[in-house]
Parts: sequence; C-alpha cells; structure tokens
Amino acid sequence: MKKLTFGYLFDFRNPQQWRRPWADLYAETLDFITWTESLGFDGAWVPEHHGADDGYAPSPLVVLASIAARTKTIKLGSAVALAPLYHPVRFAEECAVLDILSDGRLEMAVAVGYRRREADAYGVDFSLRGRRTDEFLEIVRRLWTGETFSYEGKHFTLKNASIAPTPGRGRIPLFLGGFTEKALERTAKFGDGYFGNLDVCELYLEKLRACGKDPATARVRIQGLFVLVADDPGKAMQEVAPYFHYVNNAYGQWLNEDRASTGFGDTAILKPMTLEAFKVSGILSILTPSQAIAMLNGMLSKAPVEHFMMMAPPGLPLSKLAPYAEVFAKEVIPAFN
Repeated sequence: MKKLTFGYLFDFRNPQQWRRPWADLYAETLDFITWTESLGFDGAWVPEHHGADDGYAPSPLVVLASIAARTKTIKLGSAVALAPLYHPVRFAEECAVLDILSDGRLEMAVAVGYRRREADAYGVDFSLRGRRTDEFLEIVRRLWTGETFSYEGKHFTLKNASIAPTPGRGRIPLFLGGFTEKALERTAKFGDGYFGNLDVCELYLEKLRACGKDPATARVRIQGLFVLVADDPGKAMQEVAPYFHYVNNAYGQWLNEDRASTGFGDTAILKPMTLEAFKVSGILSILTPSQAIAMLNGMLSKAPVEHFMMMAPPGLPLSKLAPYAEVFAKEVIPAFN
C-alpha cells in the first residue's frame, strides 16, 4: 500500500466570539503541534492572509521558525504563502535559513492569492500577480541553487543577486496551489508538486504532460479542511460544527469578493449559510476510522497523493480536538504506513 502521511493546517485565527489572549492561542497551538508529532503526524502547515479581523496568520515564516524550534521530525511549511506579496531575494534568504534551522524539514507551498484587498494593501497590482509570481519563482529557484546573477524583468530588477547560506539540500521542495488552468500550468512548469484539491489533479497531470514531464513523478498534497475522524460522528457534529461553520462562512465571504480571480465563479462550494444548513450540507465530512480509510484509498486510486492535511478549526479549544487527533493517529495512520 502506498505510503501516505498526514498533518494539520493551523491558521492561528482568533474569532471574536471565542476570542482569548493572543499569546495563549499561539502557545497552545505550538504545544499541540509538538504533541501531534509524538502521535505520528508528519506535517504542520501555516497558511497566509492579511488584514483579517480574526488575525488569520499574516506571517507564516515567523510562525514556522517557532515550530522548527519546538519539533524534531515533522515536516513544516506554508500552505500557502502569497508569492506576489514577497520580494524573491528576501523570501529565498528567509526560507534558506528556516530550512537550516529545521534541519532540512521545510517544504513550502505558494500561490498567487485571490483577495484584491490584500494585493492593494501591499501596493501590488492585483491583475499582474500571476506574471509577478512567474518571475518570483524563477528567481527563488536560481538563488536556492547558489547562483549569482543579475535579472531584469517587468516586476523585479536585480544586480548580482545571491544568497548565503543556501539551503542545505541545495533546494527546498516548492509546491504550487491554485485551481485555474493558468495556475496548473504554472505549477507544472515551476513547481515540485501540486497543493490543493483532488478534483483538479487530473488537469495538473495533463499540464505536466504538456510540459514534457512524466506524470508518474507527480507529487500531490491534498487539503481536507472539512474532514474529521470520530468514533461517534453524530456526537462530533454537535461539538465541532460551529467552528467549521465559521470557516465555511469566512471563506465563502472571501471567495465572493473577487469571483473571477478564484476560478470558481458562481460554482464556489463554500458559501455563507446558517449553522443548521451547514450541518446538513455535506461540506463537513465526519467519518469513522473505517470510512476514512476507504475515502483515502479512493483518493489514492485517483491521484499520486503523498500527504493529506486536515484543519485545526479556529475557536475550537485544542484540548477538544485532541481526542479526534488520537483516534486518527491510532486507527487511520497505521493503515498507510
């Protein structure tokens, strides 16, 4: 059976209705990440957004440095960092240092982003974020290999750019996220793998073929943000639904801001709704261990998935998430080792 690893995504949101001291939230989350490593989880991932009222993690690299200091074996990285908002030399330098601090455990994922207001706040032309990202990726790749070079593009002009230290492995795995054809073309051209949703994996494999790359070498990571494993799904739904409902509505509102840029248009799955409607919508998938194993095996039959990440939903005390993590670690992870 194919080796499949598992992890959690932590966005460090602190919604107003469950608000508590920020220092407590960060400390508890770091403790929880360290604990999941001891359970057998293999990944801790931090996404990025800006200007959110709930404090959605705006600085993933800083958080990842703290995770690196607290852990020993777990892989860590962004999921995703917003490439157009970074200067490529600075990004390459900070990732190289972070890779060294984590002893080669860093695996980054980036995307162009879909919120116009974030690009506006950074003074970045939202309509050019894709082309800016293409230049960013080319520059970062070359810097990580230790190259010294000058570069003159439409978005970045560099003179004798280099970084030191370079990543210990010579490069850092770089996954790209997205859902549109352009995003998947960029992923096939520049990325080491795809990060995102199962339903576009076939398109990613097609884009690899078009680039002259072997789909058999594809690396895929899937986010299961609305997946939870429980011995008693009915009881779990009553306990956790309000927190996942918050996630659904928050993303639903954001996706509605600039529909054309998300690639979903009117077909976006996540839309604001009432809690009761959310509970019966099927968006939140609470599975027994045997159902989860079947679901994951079905996923593996469709795409070369190497890692599956769930979410620690904002507002839910991690002491209440812990029993679900234990069930997953004891009854699901062993089926894929």
